[in-house]
Parts: sequence; C-alpha cells; structure tokens
Amino acid sequence: QVQVVESGGGSVQAGGSLRLSCTASGSITSITAMGWYRQTPGEDRDLVASVTAGDSTTYADSVKGRFTISSDYARRTVYLQMDSLKPEDTAVYYCWLKLYIRYGAGLYTYWGQGTQVTVSS
Repeated sequence: QVQVVESGGGSVQAGGSLRLSCTASGSITSITAMGWYRQTPGEDRDLVASVTAGDSTTYADSVKGRFTISSDYARRTVYLQMDSLKPEDTAVYYCWLKLYIRYGAGLYTYWGQGTQVTVSS
C-alpha cells in the first residue's frame, strides 16, 4: 500500500509564491522519478515539471524560469517552488511518482490527491 499526500496549495496574488510538497509513504522500494501535473476544468492534465532519481529535470515552457522542482528521495518527497505566479497558473496540481513497491514486480505510477492553486490578478 502506498499513500501520496500533497500540501501547500492556496490562494495568492499575481507575482506571489507558493511551495507545494508531496510525500509518499508505504511499502516503497525505490522511486525513479517524481513530478507535477496540473489541470483546469475541461482540460487535459498537463505536465508542469519532473525530476528523475538522477536529478534530471524538465519543465513546461510556460513555467520555465518561474518554477523550480526539487526532490528528496530519501524522504520520498518532491517539491514545487512556484514564484512569479500568474493567473494562468490557476489549476489543480497533482504530484506523481514512479516507483517500485516492496515485493512487487514492476514500476508503478502513483498520484497525489491534488491541491488547488488560485492566482488572482
């Protein structure tokens, strides 16, 4: 059993900052990658940022230079530091982790419950 819990969402004015955290717990052997997607009503869930166990990062063009993803694999945690927030960043943010479970045979993807980020003008 794996549990994924997100925190850090909220409401902020344009230009402000938020820091999202996502922590996984349970029967985890190892994590190969972690990241964040975001979704607005009626739209697809889009990748925001990701980081691998080797610290290779990717970012959506819309957040480059403003968002920073970081990880602590020992603590099974991924962070998303969001600076210079824009109203267009308003969405539900979901963290995800690709991991191996104890006594499992394959790689699985787990998702957080989602956290709302609202940026006002």
